[in-house]
Amino acid sequence: MTAKYRLLALDMDGTLLNDEQLITPETVKWIHKAVDAGIHVCLSTGRSFDSAYPYAEQLGLKTPMVTVNGSEVWRAPHELYRRSLMDPQLVKQMHAIAAKAGIWYWAYAVDGVYNKESWDGDIDGREWLKFGYHTEDNEIRHQVLLKLQDMGGLEITNSSPYNLEINPLGVNKAAGIKEVCGLLGIKMEEVVAVGDSLNDLAAIQQAGLGVAMGNAQDTVKEEADAVTSSNNEDGIAEVIRRFILLDEAAASQHRS
Repeated sequence: MTAKYRLLALDMDGTLLNDEQLITPETVKWIHKAVDAGIHVCLSTGRSFDSAYPYAEQLGLKTPMVTVNGSEVWRAPHELYRRSLMDPQLVKQMHAIAAKAGIWYWAYAVDGVYNKESWDGDIDGREWLKFGYHTEDNEIRHQVLLKLQDMGGLEITNSSPYNLEINPLGVNKAAGIKEVCGLLGIKMEEVVAVGDSLNDLAAIQQAGLGVAMGNAQDTVKEEADAVTSSNNEDGIAEVIRRFILLDEAAASQHRS
């Protein structure tokens, strides 16, 4: 039987990782089963490469990776394929919005992550990838969102209900996964994309099968083709059993 799906694209926080930032042994086991069956497993994350790679290493993955919400695509670990930079003028405007609102902010540059506490004002001297805001005040977050929408030229998502994540327009996980498909010689219809937040939405909508985690934001669940268990209940292992390795899962159930 030829597998219907050939690439499993996994968000990390709230998806692959449980709330303790760990990949559980059960999830590791099923990812290894998928890899052994010839399925490509790609991490697709808002994290930087340095923050994501230890997990890829733990899983033994040598496949392409999508990091910083699609601002970077890696052909293989440590081998950069494409990087999309953000105009420093946009970073200046977004920083000004954060400073005026008095809320927590951070930004990913090629040389590291800078936040409200470590910001040194050297915006022109760095190559920027992503900007983010965090506040549990819904009204302030809404006002920041309106200002960002007025700026234009931005891809605005989130990785939790309390934050906003901004990449250059057109830069998102779906675009990154499409590039990974090109590198691997497969189609988006052969992709299973799994996630929990708005930065996963485009990938879930455009993949052959889009799966929302049980802990996903409601909008993500509404747009997904299927909903799996939560990140604390081995939701990824369930995705692999239900949709990718159907024969293996059935045999495993039969043995038990």
